Amino acid sequence: MTDEEFEGEDKEEAALARFGLPARLSDRPEIIRTLEEEMRLDNDLCNESLMRLLCVQLFSLGMVEDSLRIWQAKSHNFDAFCGIDVQILCGAGLEQTKGFLSGSSDEEATKAFEYLREAEAAGDFNGFDVRGALEEHRSYYI
Repeated sequence: MTDEEFEGEDKEEAALARFGLPARLSDRPEIIRTLEEEMRLDNDLCNESLMRLLCVQLFSLGMVEDSLRIWQAKSHNFDAFCGIDVQILCGAGLEQTKGFLSGSSDEEATKAFEYLREAEAAGDFNGFDVRGALEEHRSYYI
């Protein structure tokens, strides 16, 4: 999405209207592009609320390979790290996400895997259910 597409609109509202929740698989490339554009901005210019929504939209697609991209968004800055819940990495499910991240040689995947393990040990995934989590996000945004 370009800034022109957001003229006169709240960026979150525009992204929600454009991509929906759950998002459509056909919009995945555009969601990714928009998220990457936001992450390229300086920390004081990026919109962490928009980044969180875009991550939730990727979560809703349930594609395990998006977990690393969501981790990169979460790790972008302090506000994003606090605002993007660790569970959002797990749209494909906790075990599938851990398997994907632990099987990757990417350094960021290793960091994400370790963070997931720590969060799981701390009880952050007690009662976690992808479908239930998506419904919670829908009730928040819609």
